[in-house]
Amino acid sequence: MSVIEHTSIQYLKGVGPAKKKLLANLGVESVGDLFYLFPRRYEDRRHLVAIRDAVVGDCLSLMGCVIAQKARRSWHTKKHVLEVVIGDQTGRITCIWFNQSYLVHCFKPGRRVIVYGKVEIYRDRLQVVSPEYEILDNDAGLSANRIVPIYPLTRGITQRYLRKTIATAFQTYRDQLKDILPVGIRNKYRLLNIEHSLEALHFPESFEQQEEGARRISFEEFFLFQLSVRQRRLEIVRRPGVSHYFDSEWLSRFRKSFPFEFTGAQQKVMNEIAGDMQKDFPMLRLLQGDVGCGKTLVSLFGCLIAVQNGFQAAILVPTEILAQQHFSKIRDFAEMVDPRVPGAPEPQKNKNSMSSGFGEQIRPALLVGSMKKGEKEQALADIRSGQANLVIGTHAILSEAVEFRQLSFAVIDEQHKFGVRQRALLGDKGVNPDILVMTATPIPRTLSLTLFGDLDVSTIDELPKNRGRITTRVFSPEQDRDVYEQVKRFLTVGHQAYVVYPVIQESERADLKAAEEMYKFFRQDVFREFRVALAHGRMGRAELTDVMQRFKAHEFDLLVATTVLEVGVDVPNANVMVVEHAERFGLSQLHQLRGRIGRGSRDASCFLIGDPQTPEAIERLDAISSTTDGFSLAQKDLEIRGPGHYFGRHQHGMTELRFANPIRQVDILTTARNEAEEMIHTDPDLRDPAHHILLTTMRQRYPGYLDHIEAG
Repeated sequence: MSVIEHTSIQYLKGVGPAKKKLLANLGVESVGDLFYLFPRRYEDRRHLVAIRDAVVGDCLSLMGCVIAQKARRSWHTKKHVLEVVIGDQTGRITCIWFNQSYLVHCFKPGRRVIVYGKVEIYRDRLQVVSPEYEILDNDAGLSANRIVPIYPLTRGITQRYLRKTIATAFQTYRDQLKDILPVGIRNKYRLLNIEHSLEALHFPESFEQQEEGARRISFEEFFLFQLSVRQRRLEIVRRPGVSHYFDSEWLSRFRKSFPFEFTGAQQKVMNEIAGDMQKDFPMLRLLQGDVGCGKTLVSLFGCLIAVQNGFQAAILVPTEILAQQHFSKIRDFAEMVDPRVPGAPEPQKNKNSMSSGFGEQIRPALLVGSMKKGEKEQALADIRSGQANLVIGTHAILSEAVEFRQLSFAVIDEQHKFGVRQRALLGDKGVNPDILVMTATPIPRTLSLTLFGDLDVSTIDELPKNRGRITTRVFSPEQDRDVYEQVKRFLTVGHQAYVVYPVIQESERADLKAAEEMYKFFRQDVFREFRVALAHGRMGRAELTDVMQRFKAHEFDLLVATTVLEVGVDVPNANVMVVEHAERFGLSQLHQLRGRIGRGSRDASCFLIGDPQTPEAIERLDAISSTTDGFSLAQKDLEIRGPGHYFGRHQHGMTELRFANPIRQVDILTTARNEAEEMIHTDPDLRDPAHHILLTTMRQRYPGYLDHIEAG
């Protein structure tokens, strides 16, 4: 590890203990972290536009002095509104911020400021709504008359402070930067060295120079990531795994045991899983498919193969309510299917097992964090002894107290809720078990092969037949009563409905309708003639499960809920959903929520009530209302948010792709992947002394991911 990577940011001039804590919120702990805190965009302040020349509809940077400010409450929503008038020698423009009362102290008359945002016209005056801003002092230095980097911020850290601190770091430590890319690769693709590339990103003299720095850093990130993926894959196939017995005749019997027809995609994926499980090295497969495509049933198929070979299986899910639902479904499946595999060892009968069909073979156990002590101890004992041969649970499965007797197959449901560390912990619960990772957040195939190169990829790209059609429409907050009236008409004819909110209780910091308050309002006013229930994540497991079970049994007509509904709740009669403050939800989250309706044969309606203020929010609501195709929405979500936010920063590779963008830099990604494959082909374990720095850097950037690989 180089000096800059273990030198605390605290000891850099101008930082100290207080700023160190604030910088930690940006992921900056060391000087090296500061160098790799990249700008999210740039502003060309070499020739700023005069206010009189501002073009309506353009996003511009404007500089001027604060002339006046006024704070007020909006008439309809009662939001706090701050209006600041900024002027230069050519004209004036009004900047407006909502619910940011603390800004009153920033915009004092006479202060010189730069604002960035979309210019609009309202009542014959120019305005910018919720612009980014920067307060300037007499020494504009790094903040004006040049191409200026704009960094991600946290409370207490300003753009000017970050630029000055990064400049100080360069002056002090630039000679200590070490280049990890081999000289041969740099020369082959004409890549800048590390010092010049970082300088080009933080202090570009031209956009051409910035692009060269970006190309070099992007290549480095892609290259390291691909090396780690290839090494991980090699390490997996070298491990001894469990070779399961399987007869194709059983797959046919399995399909025929259900009162519905499997889709062709489901059958294809089950064949892929069965083929993997027969091999003598561990399976590591990613199964992606849209909401409601039947992934759970496919994963159960793999669990049955493990159980019928005398082993244990486990299903890891992100929420307790989903664990409970899977547990109940599996018990139902147990009564439907005879899973005996011709030729496989006859499983031992147990006097405590269920009495018929599937139940004679499968002995499921539930393991979640909120279980009572006695229940948990019994479950742990059953898992340890093998009495429980199919375990369904949350993160509780990963605790040290859980010991499997013979785990050979594990499922991770909703992989975006878990990181690679959780995947490794689950794998350590058995002797190199087969692992199936599932996601209802589809990933474009070329991207999944790149980002999840250590996994084989399966896709279920069709939904079961006879599914109803979902219609999605967007409404403004002023139209909420009209929406509620439409919902009432559905409830009157026997449908059930959800109303979803992003928060539980009213907050002084957010002007949002809250689930608890609206639940009371609905019961007393709008939906007083119907049976209304409330569900949110802060409820106890027993209470939440009881509410959901009663809603499923149609003891309630309307369920007011938070995003506890996002994953796994399945009520076929619930065909109406209202999402309040829809602009606050991500695109994939909205799609997940919408997936809770239309699960039967009847058509369904989704009403989105929102007040989008940003281009991204408007784009999200336009996208979700235009299609129900999860793969199309996944591609759109990637384009809007970028891969780091799309996959979650806990996912392997996403934390370190701090600058590279696999959507917009496919050519660089492909080149880096080819170079990584070539290096692994010639030096699989990176034993060459010249490659040692690469292995060291990968261990540092991807802690835990390459733990099983011996040091070079």
